[in-house]
Amino acid sequence: MTAHDERVDAYIERAAPFARPLLRQLRRDLHAASPALDESIRWGMPAFLHDGRIVAMLAAFKQHASLTLWRAGDNAARREGEGMGQFGRLTTLAELPNAATIAARVREAIARIAGGVPTPPRNREIRPEAVVPDELRAALDAHPAAAATFASFPPGQRREYVDWITEAKRDDTRARRLAQAIEWLAEGKTRNWKHERR
Repeated sequence: MTAHDERVDAYIERAAPFARPLLRQLRRDLHAASPALDESIRWGMPAFLHDGRIVAMLAAFKQHASLTLWRAGDNAARREGEGMGQFGRLTTLAELPNAATIAARVREAIARIAGGVPTPPRNREIRPEAVVPDELRAALDAHPAAAATFASFPPGQRREYVDWITEAKRDDTRARRLAQAIEWLAEGKTRNWKHERR
């Protein structure tokens, strides 16, 4: 079996106590399915690779864990709201997929990699354009530079501002966010400009 990556060990140890046995069992099942899988950390989560390409990923959250099997032909099989991965929110050992299921999916993924088959695309729902609330529209009308930036953004970046403002539960929070949005827009900044690579 491929040597375990110490970073994966550390990830499991940092996980919530309920998640540790789940992650350890899934890790064992993945290596049993293919001893040739290499371990790594991708996007901050344990990843299992074949020839440098991701086959599976594990994740631990506050109240559930997940297993995602890539290139297994059913990336869109998960139902909305059931957590990341094809098996939904995993909270107990009894909820884990059995080793035979994992092995079959891992073999399928490895065959796809060997055959050069790309990852099946996810079914993406096209979201309608965000509805700009009246107070944001009025503020944009009063600040041409902010309005020009907002208009130049693609729909997703406009939606980030709209959602941030409309999701505020209190009026004073909403007003602060609106003022901050206009300031950032006037400076040409996206909603998440602090997290963008420079």
